[in-house]
Amino acid sequence: MDIQNTLKTPLKGKCHCGQIEFELSCNLTDLKRCNCSHCRRKGFVMTTVKLNEFKLVSGDKFLKIYQWNTKIAKHYFCKNCGVNTHHQRRSKPDEYGVNVGCLEGFKMNWIENIKYTEGTKFSLEDKSKMDASVFEG
Repeated sequence: MDIQNTLKTPLKGKCHCGQIEFELSCNLTDLKRCNCSHCRRKGFVMTTVKLNEFKLVSGDKFLKIYQWNTKIAKHYFCKNCGVNTHHQRRSKPDEYGVNVGCLEGFKMNWIENIKYTEGTKFSLEDKSKMDASVFEG
């Protein structure tokens, strides 16, 4: 499925309860998952946008931030429904990773063979204690 030709900008998104609403002023590109200790547990697929391509429309008072380790990355979620909407990256703080499951009109069956970005280097976990096959390929 060619996602570029299916969804029109601005792309609109929201958390599950609808308190947090946002818009993206770009097309979806580079869908991926992150395998760091935090994102792996969330398991969602994200797209990358520059900070100026993301606009919070409403819900600022419902938006909470989770930070860990160096406290550089900011993982945003709704304090009401708990859905992670986006995060500002530690590796590239001029970008957000946006949860594509929050986007209006996005169909989950479009997701096929999503690559992983190597986030384990930012993990607090000891990789030697994990199954090595998780980090291959």
